[in-house]
Amino acid sequence: MIFNKLWIDEWVKNDLSAEELSDMITMAGLEVDSVNDVADNFDGVVVGKVLECVPHPDSDHMHVTKVDVGGGQIFQIVCGAPNCREGLKVCASLIGAHVNGITIKKAKLRGVESNGMLCSFKELGMSEESNGIVELPEDAPLGMDIREYFKLNDKAIDVDLTSNRPDCLGMIGIAREIAVLLGKKFEYPKVEKVAPTINDIFTVEVEDKAACPRYISRVVRGVNQKARSPLWMVERLRRCGIRSVSPIVDVTNYVMLEYSQPLHSFDLNKIHDKIIVRKAHQDEPMTVLSGDEVKLRDNTLIIADSTGPVAMAGIFGGLNSGIDENTSDVLLESAYFAADAIKGRARQYGLNTDASHRFERGVDPMNQARAMERATALLIEIAGGQAGPLNEVVSEADLPKNREITLRLSKLEKVLGVAIDADTVFKILDNLELSPKKVDGGFVCVSPSFRFDIEIEEDLIEEVARIYGYNNIPNATPVSDLYMVHEKEEVVEDRDIKKVLCDVGYNEAITYSFTDPKVLAEFSDIKPLMLNTPISPELSAMRTSLLAGLSIVAKYNVNRQQRKVRLFEQGLRYIIDEKAENGVRQEAMIAGISVGDIHDESWHEKSRSVDFFDVKGDVENLLALNVDTKDITFVRTTEKCLHPGQGADILKNGKKIGFVGMLHPLAQKALGFKQAVGVFEIERAAVEKRAIPAYESISKFPSVRRDFAFVIEKSVAVSALTDLIYEVGGNIVKDVNIFDVFEDASLGDKRSVAVGVIAQALEHTLEDAEVESLANRIIEEASKRLGAELRS
Repeated sequence: MIFNKLWIDEWVKNDLSAEELSDMITMAGLEVDSVNDVADNFDGVVVGKVLECVPHPDSDHMHVTKVDVGGGQIFQIVCGAPNCREGLKVCASLIGAHVNGITIKKAKLRGVESNGMLCSFKELGMSEESNGIVELPEDAPLGMDIREYFKLNDKAIDVDLTSNRPDCLGMIGIAREIAVLLGKKFEYPKVEKVAPTINDIFTVEVEDKAACPRYISRVVRGVNQKARSPLWMVERLRRCGIRSVSPIVDVTNYVMLEYSQPLHSFDLNKIHDKIIVRKAHQDEPMTVLSGDEVKLRDNTLIIADSTGPVAMAGIFGGLNSGIDENTSDVLLESAYFAADAIKGRARQYGLNTDASHRFERGVDPMNQARAMERATALLIEIAGGQAGPLNEVVSEADLPKNREITLRLSKLEKVLGVAIDADTVFKILDNLELSPKKVDGGFVCVSPSFRFDIEIEEDLIEEVARIYGYNNIPNATPVSDLYMVHEKEEVVEDRDIKKVLCDVGYNEAITYSFTDPKVLAEFSDIKPLMLNTPISPELSAMRTSLLAGLSIVAKYNVNRQQRKVRLFEQGLRYIIDEKAENGVRQEAMIAGISVGDIHDESWHEKSRSVDFFDVKGDVENLLALNVDTKDITFVRTTEKCLHPGQGADILKNGKKIGFVGMLHPLAQKALGFKQAVGVFEIERAAVEKRAIPAYESISKFPSVRRDFAFVIEKSVAVSALTDLIYEVGGNIVKDVNIFDVFEDASLGDKRSVAVGVIAQALEHTLEDAEVESLANRIIEEASKRLGAELRS
């Protein structure tokens, strides 16, 4: 929001400089981005009057003029502007003036002496456009300095407003805020009601009352579109960053700047039968004022007549109802559109207007009539016309309700750390128009219609603090008693997980909870929760897998020549579940992705790309935090995103807790990776608690190793063999290691698996008979359960 200092000063008298004012409102939470001059730093330019204007004898476009600048001084000035004419009041820069970076000197233009220059707004640094020389009003005093005439010793202040302060998107809102900061109660400008001179009313029908609880319209006939907006209005619009267009458009923009209430104007002769406020039909066509045709969505609120859409409510007008140079009869609109009905709609169509910016943040629902009266008065003053009565359609039940909030002085002191006098608090609340009433221990307040952000006691505390002045609240270091707290050993903290994964080369990433649905579909078949008003289509789905966001980040890094990318994330995924609170179940997950070289380039070791066993090893390290490896089983995966031969589901005591593997080639291609990509995703609950280590005696007796080579069917998981050996061996078997897998055509559909079994007793040395008995039981059970044969 850009406002200028002098305009504010008309409503709130103060002696502050623009810089002091900027510092004050910044400290109160309205951050000022910049303070700029409203025009270039020219001098020596005065009001003049063209007494004579004749064609240049040696040019087909120049004129030779005689210009009176007051005090009996008349100068000959050559001018090339097409709008130069006798009797015109102009901006005359005299010899010695400094304009547009140059010093004006006496010169000859095609043989004719010129003693100055007649200036355009562009040359004065007051506009980017040049439409000829400036045409001043007839009452402009001759000889007056142009800087004084236009009050150019002014500053434009650009405030970066947060979304919770739409009340300050208008001059009245800014002035009201400044008045409160100066310890005053803002005095609103009086708005006189315009008495109707005709009885014309255009019928309005509101179908969606929740989206449009109040709609005010007014017919104005006989408007002179050839009239010119007064310079004071054009200049105020310019200083706030808005270009002058025509009297009707300028008036609606001016009132929007004053009241933060967007208005719209229709050419009355282009709309038919009645105005209908309704939701659009899906793919209903509409041509907007820019000439572009859009296909409307059924969530878009529109203004229609009997033939179809004439405007997108609160966003953009339609070409078929727009104001043009032939417009004489106007229908003015001043409406309250609910923020939720407008929010995000402009972005859906690639549009961003001053109106949508205000409506989607929220406008004052009590402001529409005032804005309409002000606009009507200005329009008739500037361009004439006859106004009909206000036509208001309102649904009181759907208008926002003021909230009653209690502020406890004890809570105020506790939060701020300083006691503020009750009378001071009352004055602040009263100046903020919160209608405070004293009660025991505090105040009961009512939020005003223009402050949507004041809902709870903490909001009132914030208001008191910022108006009282954060710099007036003393800095004090909090004092607290520290106690030694026993940390639960069985809990696996997030930092434990981070340490394990960082130790093996991963970096932690934090991605958005919403992601690209196309990327998400490569990792999960679960239907995601879609956002109604996403930031962009690429951030429109709540993630059902953390891998979607990680893959986007990994791809970003790979594209920037990172040879080794290893990322992990701990976060929530969101599953639609009717039984869950708000219909969404949140599940904590741990996910990782690995792309590129497994280690840094080195002279003594050839680099290689990450493979399944690298990622599986990372997962085993992670699970070792709290899981006995005997409880974990890796089985052939059912996940569509994984390579069928290089992926595994992770089971803990038979229940799936996650998966690990290499991306399926099709998924890898769809995501834009040229290298193999390893991924894993595990339920956080699976590593939530660990068993507290219990003391076990270490055997002082020697261990015995026996090797076996079993021939088993390829369909039999190797893990089934190791599980069997642990089961048969009981406490004696300490470790089972697979050290060879052999497949050959001579074995057909079978393979040879060589395992080393380490056996050790706690209280004695194993005798040969015990070892032999163990070996026989292993061979027998492997044959019986798995059809395994001992390889000869």
